[in-house]
Amino acid sequence: MLGYDDKRNFFRMMVNSPCQLQIIDDESSRTLQAVCKDISATGMSLEVDEPSIEVGTQVSVSIDSTSSQIPSLSAVAKVVRCLPESDSSCIVGVEISEMK
Repeated sequence: MLGYDDKRNFFRMMVNSPCQLQIIDDESSRTLQAVCKDISATGMSLEVDEPSIEVGTQVSVSIDSTSSQIPSLSAVAKVVRCLPESDSSCIVGVEISEMK
C-alpha cells in the first residue's frame, strides 16, 4: 500500500485548526480552547491547555470553518487517550460518536 504502515481503518488529515472543546460532565460543564491536530472519519487528536482529561469523558468539539465552501464541524466524542505534552498541556485522542 505505498508505504502506508499506520494500521488504521481511515487516513488522518492534518489540520492544526483552533477549536472549542466542551467537557460534558454530570457535575459541571466547561469549555476549553484547543487545537485540532488531525482528524479522521472516526476520531481526532486535540492539543488542550490542561494537564490531563480523564479517559472516558464525553466531550463536544466545535471547529469553525474559515471558508464559506467548507462547513463548520460539530461532534460529540469520547476521550480514548490522554498523553501529557508538558506540565500544563496534553494531547487528547477522541473517538467521534455523533456528528451534528
